[in-house]
Amino acid sequence: MSELLEAAASPETPKPAETNLSPREAWQKLREGNHRFVTGTSSHPNQDASHRASLVHNQHPFAVIFGCSDSRLAAEIIFDLGLGDAFVVRTAGQVIDDAVLGSLEYSIDYLNVPLIVILGHDNCGAVGATQQAVQTGDMPKGFVRDLVERITPSVLTSLRNGQEEVNDMVVEHVKQTAQRLVENSRSIADAVKNQRVAVVGLAYRLEEGRADLVSNFGTL
Repeated sequence: MSELLEAAASPETPKPAETNLSPREAWQKLREGNHRFVTGTSSHPNQDASHRASLVHNQHPFAVIFGCSDSRLAAEIIFDLGLGDAFVVRTAGQVIDDAVLGSLEYSIDYLNVPLIVILGHDNCGAVGATQQAVQTGDMPKGFVRDLVERITPSVLTSLRNGQEEVNDMVVEHVKQTAQRLVENSRSIADAVKNQRVAVVGLAYRLEEGRADLVSNFGTL
């Protein structure tokens, strides 16, 4: 990671063009793209050969999307985006680790992205596995156990609040994930405080294709 950051800061490396979008404008652009997807009017922007060629030496995404790795949650599709529009980070259950934090900090510190999106979804397998582990006391094997351990606080909070459905737990996990980002990353916290970046949490509805706002840090 240090080599990546050094390369980004090197004077020989061309600086990426800034998006010139505010967090509010970036959020509006995502909302419009999701509306097109929901209504079946996707325009599939920025996917032609000339646009591909224009991105060879730099990138200027207007959002970073940190979402679950689920195959039904392809961010570029559900927000009707193209090449260079979004910096995408994905882990099962949108679980945070140091690599995720470094990737998100890179997106705002070096790519000047104005919007961080936390994207969870209905019937999340990782959240469901955590729910089962909490209820039965049986932990999964291997590194899946690490995922479950990181999601457990969200499941326990939901249960304390009387929310026993997995989709309620997904929403709680999105909220806690967004809060952890702001609490654990000085770069992200400062960017939000300075109104340069907003962090939004979204819950994606598989059947409707709709991404609902459930959490927000910063000015929109």
